[in-house]
Amino acid sequence: MALPFLNGSSRKKRDQIVAVDLGGRTTKAVLLERHGEILSLANFTMLDAPAGGKRPTPEVLAEHLKAVYSALGATTKLMTLAIGLEEALVRQVELPQIPLDEMRLVLKNNARNYLQQDLNSHFFDFHIFLPKLSNAPAGSKPGDATKPIAVPKLKVLVGAAKQQVVNDYSAAIKLAGLIPDFIIPGLLGTLNSFEASLPEVYNGDPVALVDIGFRTTSVSVLDHGELALTRVVNIGGDRLTAGLAETMNISYAEAEGIKVGMAPEVASSLELQVLPLGRELRASLDFFEHQQDRSISTIYVTGGSSRSEMLMEMLRSELVVECRPWNPASSLQLALSGQQAVDIEHLATQLVVAIGAGLSVN
Repeated sequence: MALPFLNGSSRKKRDQIVAVDLGGRTTKAVLLERHGEILSLANFTMLDAPAGGKRPTPEVLAEHLKAVYSALGATTKLMTLAIGLEEALVRQVELPQIPLDEMRLVLKNNARNYLQQDLNSHFFDFHIFLPKLSNAPAGSKPGDATKPIAVPKLKVLVGAAKQQVVNDYSAAIKLAGLIPDFIIPGLLGTLNSFEASLPEVYNGDPVALVDIGFRTTSVSVLDHGELALTRVVNIGGDRLTAGLAETMNISYAEAEGIKVGMAPEVASSLELQVLPLGRELRASLDFFEHQQDRSISTIYVTGGSSRSEMLMEMLRSELVVECRPWNPASSLQLALSGQQAVDIEHLATQLVVAIGAGLSVN
């Protein structure tokens, strides 16, 4: 699924896809290449984000995107951009069976009812979940034309972003000498990567996806391929590192270095930082489980912090649920060379949004 706020006009499958994830501290980007039906990861790059993690002006961002594009060595001028959780909202709602243009009007005029906030200056896009056969009336049979499936409302995944935000990012891509292809919510990147990597789990019983970003952590609950819950927690890798540095009286850089390769003697210091995150995530899981009377058996974790085995064990203990990392590049053929072929094993978890954004175009 794509939910593109900006949608490339061509529906032809691209031979190359450049997808960029504008993170809070680090921009992650991938180059995907198609060879027949095979999609491969040909290159990736990670560069310090401009403007200290704040949204830069189109002019500043354009220079940054030029550097990203140059590092990837792409030939296509098309660029797909994934925008952050603070700038793009994603929710699943139920809407009447009406044309997409009318859906946009309904949401624009009734956003508070459907999305719990006013979004008058926002752009909307949708992914409609096809009705399942299980919704058919009792006694109906496949192909029974006299008993059509009754679907009073459609389950719809809605993406929303301010029109000015979309315009600014589109302008930055153009100023970089490139062509805006897709602009999508970053959360969709995580969902797309997970569906491609673990399709049976994606379409199965409830699981949670947790992506630990720089400033925030997202938690999404998937239930048989539908987004049952999504929430943003204002605790990310930056807070964990800063808290660890303060507790141990060391520099931020030192704390960042030991957070992943954690030694047992610093476990208690890290645990103090992880517990608040664990409590927030547990509250989100409890909300779903109490509402649906169903339990979540596994949490799949991405983000740089997920490389810390000790941190993962602390989350397991706090959440009382199995927590495991996963590889968002597992659905792709690897066509990397040199050091990248070695680094991808431990860096792939940070590319989850960029890879998923590329899969949106696929």
